[in-house]
Amino acid sequence: MSRIGRKPIPVPAGVKIAIESGKIDVQGPKGKLCVPVPQGISFEQKDGVLTALRATEDHRALHGLARALVANAVLGVTSGFKKELDIVGVGYRAELKGKMVSFALGKSHAIEFPIPEGIQVAVEKQTHVVVSG
Repeated sequence: MSRIGRKPIPVPAGVKIAIESGKIDVQGPKGKLCVPVPQGISFEQKDGVLTALRATEDHRALHGLARALVANAVLGVTSGFKKELDIVGVGYRAELKGKMVSFALGKSHAIEFPIPEGIQVAVEKQTHVVVSG
């Protein structure tokens, strides 16, 4: 049985949390995120700690989900997220072209992927791509 919903979420200095009905706004140095909160789940903020509360036992599954979503939002606005992609295959490579990433993945044409605003993409080697934001 998981008890993730009961774990408190530490709120670092510099992070502002606005609790509204149906959503929580998290704002920090790396941006602002809005997390929807399911019905039957509420949040309480005391002494720099955010706690998820459930109305009834019927909301147990959503309790852990809502807590995890808000914890990930707090992590995202403080330190951000980073993923690394290694491309493996003969002739497979990636190339940065302005605001697009071009992938050569063995097809007859290159696959062009637009980079969204607020996301940084770095192609360190032709087969190693770092996406952060």
